[in-house]
Amino acid sequence: MINQTSLDQENFFSGRCTLVNGPVIVGAGPSGLAVGSGLKQQGVPFIILERANCIASLWQNHTYDRLKLHLPKQFCQLPYFPFPENFPEYPTKNQFIDYLESYARHFDIDPRFNETVESAKYDETCGLWRVKANASTDGFSRGEVEYICRWLVVATGENAEKVVPELEGLEEFGGPVVHACEYKSGEAYQGKQVLVVGCGNSGMEVSLDLCHYNAIPSMVVRSSVHVLPREVLGKSTFDLAVRLMKWLPVWLVDKILLVISRLLLGNLEKYGLKRPSIGPLQLKNIEGKTPVLDIGSVAKIRSGGIKVVPGIKRFSRGRVELVNGENLEVDSVILATGYCSNVPSWLKENDFFSRNGFPRSPFPNGWKGKAGLYAVGFTRRGLSGASMDAIRVANDIGKNWNEETKHSKKHSVTVARHRRRQSHC
Repeated sequence: MINQTSLDQENFFSGRCTLVNGPVIVGAGPSGLAVGSGLKQQGVPFIILERANCIASLWQNHTYDRLKLHLPKQFCQLPYFPFPENFPEYPTKNQFIDYLESYARHFDIDPRFNETVESAKYDETCGLWRVKANASTDGFSRGEVEYICRWLVVATGENAEKVVPELEGLEEFGGPVVHACEYKSGEAYQGKQVLVVGCGNSGMEVSLDLCHYNAIPSMVVRSSVHVLPREVLGKSTFDLAVRLMKWLPVWLVDKILLVISRLLLGNLEKYGLKRPSIGPLQLKNIEGKTPVLDIGSVAKIRSGGIKVVPGIKRFSRGRVELVNGENLEVDSVILATGYCSNVPSWLKENDFFSRNGFPRSPFPNGWKGKAGLYAVGFTRRGLSGASMDAIRVANDIGKNWNEETKHSKKHSVTVARHRRRQSHC
């Protein structure tokens, strides 16, 4: 086992070297916290590195004010610590943040904030991971820190970096252009013509929020999309799907969901929302594309409050030309174009992750790699999938750590007895 200590390194790099008697977890979002809670209960020491100054920075710093959990709370709680009973079925953004902060306090999880991992590489010579991070305070670098560890847990998740597409002429547009991660509310857009690029859950909900502030949103729908009602007769559509999948094949559950959607939402193709040929659950499993759960956007589309438009051809000063030849005057642009993994930018020379930053092995086999490498939060199955992987990871590391600790203790006892015999000779 490695003794946890700090050593000043004067060669190689100007910084500190920390030997970690346990795993290093990269990321203090829900996935990293879930792994930490499992390790705490087994007495396994660990370090969590977080580039931001808080836990769950995506939720705290990069989500809009009106956001609520898309799924009922029982599908979003982390292991060993349920939501408070007085929370609503769909907790608000601030309630979820409060829950995560309570979770960290309950398990005494104390991440190392403002430490951005720049590289992580397995050193085959010593059989350990070398994780280099840049520490900072108030935006100023405090130098590089290197962590040496037996196990590395990648918990940066599916949404580490915003995706900003290249759109022809956007630099000529002249008006405000923000990503959805920078959008807070529609208050600043009152009376404005706003182009929302993207029709996933974020695009739909940002468009709906703009309507609440009397903005005039046009939503770009470049491809097909599944839109399902969030609830059926007051019950969660997701909960219904989970129950049905216990008894029926996925393709049949998809057909049932589509019939329900047609009955409750009507034919959406006439409004420009074409459905994919593959069912919503099958598409989620194959490509990771999440169906939109409607919370009121469809009604606004029907009434004309949200205008659905096709793909973009090019921007010009204060205008956008669409692929169908239509031209729109636009005051602002919001890019609801999603997020991506950033793992390939810092995890070096490893074939466990593919180029898109996801484990090559699909769920449920994408949680464990070679040489003590683990991944949590890449299942494309939300917080419930992340929790399942977190339990597996914590238990596996705990088992290995306890075995190595016992071996180390037995070795120490043997050495001590041998020395005592020698002292009596």
